[in-house]
Amino acid sequence: MDLSVQYMGLELANPLIIGSSGLTGSVKKVKELEEKGAGAIVLKSIFEEEIAFEYTDFVKKESKRGAPKFFEYEGRMNPIDFYDYKIREDNLNRYTRLIEDCKKNVSIPVMASINCCHNSIEWVSYAKQLEQAGADALELNMFFLPSNFERTGQDTRTIYFQIIEKVLQTVSIPVSLKISPYFTDLGPMIQILSKTGIKGLVLFNRFFSPDFDIDKFEVKPSFTFSSPSDLALSLRWMSIMSGRTGCNLAASTGIHDSKALIKHLLAGADAVQVVSCLYQNGTEYIKALLEGLEVWMHNKGFKQISDFRGKMSRSKSKDPSLYERTQFMKYFGGIKFDE
Repeated sequence: MDLSVQYMGLELANPLIIGSSGLTGSVKKVKELEEKGAGAIVLKSIFEEEIAFEYTDFVKKESKRGAPKFFEYEGRMNPIDFYDYKIREDNLNRYTRLIEDCKKNVSIPVMASINCCHNSIEWVSYAKQLEQAGADALELNMFFLPSNFERTGQDTRTIYFQIIEKVLQTVSIPVSLKISPYFTDLGPMIQILSKTGIKGLVLFNRFFSPDFDIDKFEVKPSFTFSSPSDLALSLRWMSIMSGRTGCNLAASTGIHDSKALIKHLLAGADAVQVVSCLYQNGTEYIKALLEGLEVWMHNKGFKQISDFRGKMSRSKSKDPSLYERTQFMKYFGGIKFDE
């Protein structure tokens, strides 16, 4: 059975990519994922937000101590603001070492990841260093929460294109964009983004959402892992966009078993990213996902992924309206509820 696929010009032994997470944050973990059968991995993201918090925390601590406005670094006294650049440099160096070490120890494609949640064009320069470290590709996990009441929707969309343009001018390795479904004009936006020169789009990223602890009156994380029901959103849009984009498509969120993996391939996905199901079942679960795919292919008489990829996409459906229906009609017809 041939499970090999091409994604962003990279040769993958199978379509299963381990998404950016704590599972991909060390060489040891990446080697384990390769041994278990992963087709590729996306390294744990380097977060511009984390670096900003680290600097802010440092400044607050120094202020409480009544520390001077200078600190010593490499034998020189530097302005405290310079520490911001020092933090960025240290984080970037750690990340480039992670890429270098992974490339020395594994043979599967290793993709770097930058989490972009602020319009920091200066971060674009980091992309070149990640490429020089040996990354096979770069994934930009991009989302700008529409909570800035001074910024219009068009302003937000413009940021995406600005960053993409700068990154593509900077690197020659394949670049993918991991986006959210929160665009008013999602279909057209996916299509336009796909034709900017990027090689892949990942549908969709998953976010931190706040919850309330009503006893401690504190904000806490909610629903850390995705659930199988989350599959519905990405499956719909994968089906609708298959054959309509200028780049490869990867699915993400809600893939918890081999059936979900198969469904996305039938919808037209070139690759599928998983994370939550491995946290919940362990990395051994990679084998179960791939074995389930192989058994299904054998039973259906398929020899390779291309034999059925996109078979159930909207473009190949006898009734395309099924993919765009949004309201329940007779779903609950005939069901009696207790009074």
